[in-house]
Amino acid sequence: MWNLLDEPWLSVRRRPDAEQAGNHLSARPSDISVRELLLGADLYAELLVDFTTQRPAIYRQLLLPLVVDALGFPEDATAWGHMFTVGRFSEAQRERLTAYLDAHHHLFDLFSPDDPFAQVAGLTTSGDATKSAAVLVATAALGNNVPLFSSRTEGDRLALTPAQAARWLLHVHCWDTGAIKTGASGDPDAKAGKTTGNPVGPLGQLGVVMPLGTTVYETLLLNIPYGRQPLRNDLPQWRRRAKEGDVTTTLSCATPAWTTRAARGLLDVWTWQARRVRLVPETTSEGELRVSRAVVAAGDRLLLDVDHEPHTAWHVDSARTRARRSAQRGERKGEGRERKGEESHFRPVRHRAGRAAWRGLDALLAVGKSTVEEHAKEETDGFHTSILLSQLVEVSDYLPVGYGAQVELTGTRYGTKLGNIEDVYHDEIPLPLAALRPDSDVRGALLGVVEQAEELARAVNALAAELRRAAGAPPPPLGAWQYPGETLLHALDPLVRRLLVGLREVGEEDFDRTEEGLLAWEERAYREAWRIADDLLSASNAASAFTGREVKGRDGQNRIARESSAEAFFRANLYRILFRRTARRQAREDTTDDSLTTEQ
Repeated sequence: MWNLLDEPWLSVRRRPDAEQAGNHLSARPSDISVRELLLGADLYAELLVDFTTQRPAIYRQLLLPLVVDALGFPEDATAWGHMFTVGRFSEAQRERLTAYLDAHHHLFDLFSPDDPFAQVAGLTTSGDATKSAAVLVATAALGNNVPLFSSRTEGDRLALTPAQAARWLLHVHCWDTGAIKTGASGDPDAKAGKTTGNPVGPLGQLGVVMPLGTTVYETLLLNIPYGRQPLRNDLPQWRRRAKEGDVTTTLSCATPAWTTRAARGLLDVWTWQARRVRLVPETTSEGELRVSRAVVAAGDRLLLDVDHEPHTAWHVDSARTRARRSAQRGERKGEGRERKGEESHFRPVRHRAGRAAWRGLDALLAVGKSTVEEHAKEETDGFHTSILLSQLVEVSDYLPVGYGAQVELTGTRYGTKLGNIEDVYHDEIPLPLAALRPDSDVRGALLGVVEQAEELARAVNALAAELRRAAGAPPPPLGAWQYPGETLLHALDPLVRRLLVGLREVGEEDFDRTEEGLLAWEERAYREAWRIADDLLSASNAASAFTGREVKGRDGQNRIARESSAEAFFRANLYRILFRRTARRQAREDTTDDSLTTEQ
């Protein structure tokens, strides 16, 4: 009726060819089918989406498992590197992909009456009720989920095209809200027409980290781990469609029943069916197919596993945190409140809204062995980067110098009861591959730049607080959004991104060019910091700020807070933080002094 493999529902931007360099039409978006996209993945620069969180959903729920189930994982780093160097699927691989798509063609019908894709045929509720298609759409108002400044209300009819419905269907399996869900008929765990305690979609529990290449083919390869052995029960959801039998044995997602379990492997976790869904298609008076109603009920609940989840970085608990959490688990076990899957010492790193991605480079660059002892200390929690970024260290020799890899970060913040989406996080930063090597100069340089930016923000905040004390006003409360340090970090953002792009071109051993880039960064950061500081000093026009005011210091002793001392402290902080600039300035002064002495 409407097959995902054949219908043009994926929007892409074609990669400009050398002979079409002057043809701007080549960069215009176009809609193609899954078959066209996979067989010609090297021809397209990127997959375009309506909403940023749709991209990881489409790759994970469909494109990546299709490629891996048809071709298998690359055997090792050499095999992966060979595929990347070739830059496209070989003729043999294209034939295998075509054969796979033909053999499983019937499983990708979006509106099949017997087995619709990623849905449960005939799914109904106890009252045989359906909801507006807004239940699928994260940006549409429905119930508690009312986006700010939305142009729609819950009463407005929302009619999705089949292409839109397909994209949001994959999205709901990854990012849906949690808490209470409609109880489906035939769900043994539904009570009083509903299920409670539903977690949010699997990606909603993560801070998604997804490497992007310069073509769709490269993006596919960058998101496929190598060296993995096929596991017996690791199948994509379209091959787990048994209608009979115990769901804990069949692992079927074609019935209203669901389970709480760990993933059987990467194909399983990629195509995780977090909800039981049925789209209700209808034909308009113009003869067009639309989806304005749907059923969304509880689905499988995933127990996260660091070995199977490739698209997130991880917090690693310190020894102190592990001991505290073990004690808490013991108390809950004694009270009969033990939670499944809470024994892990790894927790996904969630992205913080309003915080640029480069400020979390310490987690993204934490490459190494995946053990608690390796990444966490006795008192301090550690980080471990994603599986996919870790493997780039081993295959970096196959990537061209200055390769234009990007890292896309997406995440969602839910309300306190998980029933609504409060904010969506999205950012994309250039990735210098040399920075992934633990002993590289580039890695140390980038982490140093992040720390410098944070210290500069703290220095500006300290200046503002001291000026307020000198004027007799209390400092703003901790974490207040109006902190001038946040303004400075916003001003430093394009400078850091420019540095990231520049360091992609620098060789791993080119220390001099790295230092030149860092010195240029410090010069620009110095100017931006003083621009913010000048605004603060200019605004401090109270007479008391100039003469000073007696305040109590941290040590409990009284001291005088005045504008001149605040500026002096800030200047000293800049000299300390931006040490390369300070050293060059000192060297120039020494050279000037020597030349004057020689002339005399």
